[in-house]
Amino acid sequence: MLGAGMNSKAPKTIQIFNPDTNAVEEVESVVKSDAEWRKLLTPEQYEVMRRKGTERPFSNQCAIPHSGEGVYRCAACGTALFAYGKKFESGTGWPSFWEPVSPLNLAIHKDISFGTVREEVRCARCGSHLGHVFDDGPPPTGQRYCINAVALTLIARGGG
Repeated sequence: MLGAGMNSKAPKTIQIFNPDTNAVEEVESVVKSDAEWRKLLTPEQYEVMRRKGTERPFSNQCAIPHSGEGVYRCAACGTALFAYGKKFESGTGWPSFWEPVSPLNLAIHKDISFGTVREEVRCARCGSHLGHVFDDGPPPTGQRYCINAVALTLIARGGG
């Protein structure tokens, strides 16, 4: 589960990059009670995003925009996370991206679960668990953001 007391905090103002306006904006963090998250998310989304679960590899796929353009947003709060053009096929069974929309929109935390050290990726605005980032991705960044498909919602551009 996410840290104890997380839902009891009042929203704070944070900076998020908005790709629609191409600007950094001040927004309030999204803080909800456990009951509110359960109502908002599907059971699978809740397990992944609020309890740090993971979907089975190859069990879900990200939507692909017909136009070839779009932004994957946090399924919990709508924050822009990854552009479709930064997605690649990693063969791991989870959607993979080589770069986020902006580092401001993600929060990276050390994860020492399962006897290994990894970098957990969370939404910076609502704290939802998204997946992990690894240093075995393609150029130009060498990063592989391995993200659970249920944590993403595609907003397509240019006709869908």
